[in-house]
Amino acid sequence: MSHTEQPAPRAKRILLRSGKSPYDVVPVEEALHRDVIATNAGNLIFSDASHKILQTPHTEVVSNGGRTSIAEAARINEEYDAFVVPLANAFRPSFEESLGRLTKLITRLKIPVVVLGVGAQANLKYDAARLKPMEPTVRAFVSAVLDHSAAIGVRGEFTERYLKDMGFRDVEVIGCPSLFLHGKELTVRKRVPALTAVSRISVNGSHSAVRSQGLGAVIRRAHERYPNLRFIGQNLSDARQLHWRDMSSPNARVTGMPTHPDHPMYREGKVRVYVDPITWIEDLRTFDYSFGSRIHGNIAALLAGTPATVLCADSRTLELCRYFDIPHRTIDRISPELDPAQLYDEADLSGLIDGHQERFERFTGFLTRNGLDNTFTHGDGGAAFEKRMRSLSFPPGIRPWNDADIAALSSRFGWLQSRMDELAAENAGLRKELAKGRGAAGKPAGGGDRSVYRRARRVVGRPLRRAFQGRQ
Repeated sequence: MSHTEQPAPRAKRILLRSGKSPYDVVPVEEALHRDVIATNAGNLIFSDASHKILQTPHTEVVSNGGRTSIAEAARINEEYDAFVVPLANAFRPSFEESLGRLTKLITRLKIPVVVLGVGAQANLKYDAARLKPMEPTVRAFVSAVLDHSAAIGVRGEFTERYLKDMGFRDVEVIGCPSLFLHGKELTVRKRVPALTAVSRISVNGSHSAVRSQGLGAVIRRAHERYPNLRFIGQNLSDARQLHWRDMSSPNARVTGMPTHPDHPMYREGKVRVYVDPITWIEDLRTFDYSFGSRIHGNIAALLAGTPATVLCADSRTLELCRYFDIPHRTIDRISPELDPAQLYDEADLSGLIDGHQERFERFTGFLTRNGLDNTFTHGDGGAAFEKRMRSLSFPPGIRPWNDADIAALSSRFGWLQSRMDELAAENAGLRKELAKGRGAAGKPAGGGDRSVYRRARRVVGRPLRRAFQGRQ
């Protein structure tokens, strides 16, 4: 190096809160075992989008694997330049414990912390009364974030008001990163003038929407009318029911859910769950329309260029639909006779498309104010990201386990065998440890054998037992 040459600047390293890197190709069995979707596949849509957006020639983005380890604060401070946290409906009672752990980690960090699109979850009337008991936890989290950033990014109007009513001022509505996967470009159009009996329609929904909010009846009628209807589930329990026929989750009590083995759509193979957004979005390109109560299930369709309507069941979906101008109805105003053809006819996509560039600029402006570059302004527009993704071979959507085809079973049994080998190795290690201490303790090593046996039975016994019971 000559005396005039300067060393290349070190790439900025961003730690991203996500279940896995978009580039990680994880076999279905391992994905379900590790829960890389963090209980809901929709999480990967906004985390993958965040990864693409933040990756530039001078920025390296690293997934934290969904781990929130307070003990790793010192290492994070040393190895990374920023911690970016995409969130969904994190202000809800069932997430309070996780929010508390995240707050403890953030308070120990010395690097910037940027939150992308957090939301509060309440009813359709935006009544925050149910969130009152967790207000101290929310206050602590937002205070910790604002100690590390210029502002906190929220999903929509309700969450903005919720935090401002607490006295916070540095709150910006930025929506969700997922809809900026393609930057300022968003092309969605109706490819057919109207839906007919041969139209390919995708439907999605939560267990509560199917069980008690009328969506189950709508799906049954649509299944009768449209032979090419497909249900796309998102929960980990949905995926396990499809792949393993695992009925151990409380969600298995909702027999009206198409991911339940007793449902006719399951038996007809008209159900999918995806563990990678790229295959999810690609499959939806072939559909004419998508509808249902899952916000990211319908955002996946919009990213594929397929029109969609969200049946909003709470504030988290309603505020996002209002912000992005996504076609929507509130689920309390649907009838069992609702025909998706009517929703398709009513769907007005003009606001979504016409306002997208302004919303994109607001989002990238938020990133800039928080010291973050983005690939569309400071990089190649995501070209390198897309090229690498196309070079990888991701598993297809999970289908219902309806047959005994040897090829279909091979991956399942291969994975189970590998788990047994891992447990056998662990068992051998425990035996050695117990043998060393047996003389002093005067106890045999059998207890370790029983413990490992019980673990092995839990790992491989239940899926197989459920599978074969389901086939009887």
